Amino acid sequence: MKIPLLAVLGLFLVFTLCFAAGCAAGPNLFRNSPGTNGSVAGFWLGLWHGFILPFAFVVSLFNDKVTIYEVHNAGAWYNFGFLLGAAMIWGGGGASARRR
Repeated sequence: MKIPLLAVLGLFLVFTLCFAAGCAAGPNLFRNSPGTNGSVAGFWLGLWHGFILPFAFVVSLFNDKVTIYEVHNAGAWYNFGFLLGAAMIWGGGGASARRR
């Protein structure tokens, strides 16, 4: 018995969609709640965390108390600062657009 190609592709598509949905991030339950120091991380702290991302990542591999992302944050502004800082430290893609 030969299985039709369309059925195999359909099954593959369903499997891929289920796998992708399982990898999606959930909601941040600690958003807008103060951390251990009593404050909520905003844009500027997000920018700083983006700048130190490469160093914090290496340290986090060896120390369980160091993380690269503050979960007690202000939401979108912290995320924007984090992404902006990470883009600045990694070059932001502007170097590849430069003419030679």
